Amino acid sequence: MAKVNDPIDFRNNPGDPGARRAEWFRYYSDKRIGQQWFQLHLLQGLDVQSVLEVGPNLGLVSALLVNAGFSVTTMDMLPSQDPRPDIPHIQGDLTAIDSSELAGHDAILCCETLEHLPWRRVEETLAKFHAAGPRHLIISVPFMGFQIDWRLYLNATTLRGKFSFKKLNFLRRFKIDRQDPWGHKWETGYKGHSLAALEAKILAAGWHIARRDFTSPTRSVFYLLSPG
Repeated sequence: MAKVNDPIDFRNNPGDPGARRAEWFRYYSDKRIGQQWFQLHLLQGLDVQSVLEVGPNLGLVSALLVNAGFSVTTMDMLPSQDPRPDIPHIQGDLTAIDSSELAGHDAILCCETLEHLPWRRVEETLAKFHAAGPRHLIISVPFMGFQIDWRLYLNATTLRGKFSFKKLNFLRRFKIDRQDPWGHKWETGYKGHSLAALEAKILAAGWHIARRDFTSPTRSVFYLLSPG
């Protein structure tokens, strides 16, 4: 039986007609929706028309991009999971694909994907994006460094709150789930995977950091990069 984190190929294995819908509601939760929006937000004001989206999952960000008027191509290890046939798709392994196959786009969007690659492959992957020649690269990865997130909502009939406190992860090594081959291999904020270490890889791959942002409750760090 597939684990929760296994990629599900709905195009080639339709199975239960409700499976895609169930996965859509599971993954695109209220926790994640702001993080999906932020990927589009970082393109605001940039001279960008064509976007290569790496790791599109079920296509919510693709739909946002197309609705905003961008020309979108997706890239993933699986066939396209998007039911619309008018979005070109590149199927391949990100660690093996040639940079020429990623070329021809104003921007590359690679969010919540790099952490699924071994840490040692991150710099070469960023360099591959650089060699593809986009004017902009947007990346995001989970951030588990020190942080506090406290939210309170109150009206005449409702009271609810959320609290999250992350600390001391810089003293711990990230634990890889060896039973889940599709899971995370690292996350920033853990010992050996600091923001400084990630940014060193970014710079070594030839990129300039134009902007850095953090999102919550999906705790991620975003980078808007330009060729250095």
